[in-house]
Amino acid sequence: MSEMNEYTPELFELVDDEGNKRNFELVDAAEIGGEQYFAMVPAIEDEDFLNADLDLVILKSIEEDGEEILASIDDDDEYDKVSRFFFERMEEALGGDDDFEDDEKDY
Repeated sequence: MSEMNEYTPELFELVDDEGNKRNFELVDAAEIGGEQYFAMVPAIEDEDFLNADLDLVILKSIEEDGEEILASIDDDDEYDKVSRFFFERMEEALGGDDDFEDDEKDY
């Protein structure tokens, strides 16, 4: 019965532009407008995680040199649309009220 309560996060090791490696936990994934997007938070790596800021990182799946990679979203409008989608979905999952002013869903 204890096996049902175990949680194993899906972790990704991401490398930034300076070559720094950091682990992230997948929170959500969705296809929006024919593109695949991933919402992640920094993985818990020490006991001080409760005091740390857990910024949501949203990445887009792209193909580069024949390989699928996760990349940042450079277009502000695209990022706003995708982040709004994930934040609204998280609000729904948590049972909270929608705090967003814009009720128009265009994703």
